[in-house]
Amino acid sequence: MSGPPGGPDDRSASAPSLSTLRPPSRRRWWWLGGGAVLAGALAASWLALPIRTVMVSGQQHLSDQRVRELAGLRPGFGWLYYGAWRARGLLDDPWVRSALVTRRFPGTVRVQVNERRPVARWQKAPQTVLGLAADGTVLPTAAEKNAELAGLPLVQGWGPSRLGDALKVLNALRGYNVESVTYTPTGLKAKLPAGSVWSGDLKSLLKYAGSIGMYPKQNINIYPWGVSVQE
Repeated sequence: MSGPPGGPDDRSASAPSLSTLRPPSRRRWWWLGGGAVLAGALAASWLALPIRTVMVSGQQHLSDQRVRELAGLRPGFGWLYYGAWRARGLLDDPWVRSALVTRRFPGTVRVQVNERRPVARWQKAPQTVLGLAADGTVLPTAAEKNAELAGLPLVQGWGPSRLGDALKVLNALRGYNVESVTYTPTGLKAKLPAGSVWSGDLKSLLKYAGSIGMYPKQNINIYPWGVSVQE
């Protein structure tokens, strides 16, 4: 037999349980208080230790301001929180081969840049010649505007790009003052001060590259089965 409405039997169904009414435990208050203290400490360290001094060195083609922008070194950024994750923007610029970033207490960041150097000129189009680094990176400097590129061997060709192969040929023949390397789908030709070297097979050209000094001022064709010398 149930009790009247509002009696003891109805109370358990309508009233909230005691567990929902109890105050936070001391452990919970400790976590809340600790989190607030930690957040305050982080904010204080950000404000108290900003990046105040930036030292840039090693670059030749990039301005100090450009290096700062790439490295994410904006004024007021927290010195304690600056690291490689933010400095990786330096590698987005083709001139930057690598960079060493160090912090010095209490607010100094030093960036030492290692730039790529052009080893050849690349005839990208009839009126466009650009710098080319040893790893194949195209450097954003036109040859006619940069005396640094003057005198470097010229890489040109048609068909699918073979810049990597041309650079391997330049490296293999670096002791012979190569003037140019021309690539086509069927082969590569290196022009020397006197004579030339051609091969339809890159591996064969690299294999016999060291012996072309035996045939000065002559045109040499290199095949997988041997070498042909022409006057």
